[in-house]
Amino acid sequence: MSTDLLAAAETTDADLSELDLREALARDPGAPRVLTRCDLSGSDLRDAHLVDARLVDCRLDGARLERAVLEGAVFTGGGASGANLSHTDCTDTRFERMDLANTRWQGALLTDTAFTGCRLTGAGLTSLRGIGYTFSQCNLMLARCKGLVLRGQVLEGLRMDEADLASADLRETVWAESRLRGANLVHAKFAGADLRGADLGEFELQQAGFLRGATISPAQAGMILGSLGITVAE
Repeated sequence: MSTDLLAAAETTDADLSELDLREALARDPGAPRVLTRCDLSGSDLRDAHLVDARLVDCRLDGARLERAVLEGAVFTGGGASGANLSHTDCTDTRFERMDLANTRWQGALLTDTAFTGCRLTGAGLTSLRGIGYTFSQCNLMLARCKGLVLRGQVLEGLRMDEADLASADLRETVWAESRLRGANLVHAKFAGADLRGADLGEFELQQAGFLRGATISPAQAGMILGSLGITVAE
């Protein structure tokens, strides 16, 4: 379909897949855009201006969003698996119940960005800019989170099995109903963290050392010692 479908502020059920939408989005309709059930898979949205936009149940699989301005936008439902969001401006953006597997966020500005109920398996979340971004009830299994900063947050319902958390700042975090099985914790900072609500799985001796300064439960301590071949006698 023609990109003329984007001439109005609101677009519903449009097939915009594999199209270059940059020129169409440059035309300001005078109000924040609202896209509902649109297919933007493989579309070119580089440098697009989508401030305060609302995207509901849209598909953006494989879309190119490098340097797009998504400030204040809300993405609800749908997905963007494999999309490139490198160097986007996502200040105050909300991602709710989206499939964001294997997305790339290198260099993105995520100040006060919120991810809620999202699938972020295999996502590249390195070299992020900004502070105050949050993840709640998200699947971050196998995600590349080197240097992630979540200091002082309550982390609830996060699945971070086999995620790369090398050099992440997790100081003073409180973990609830979350998983860290097999995660890479090399040089991660856990001082003051409460990990009693996290499933840590088994730890190698070197990995256990990176938990220095954290609080764990007696059961977790016993599991860690057991993985090191140490038996705790009552």
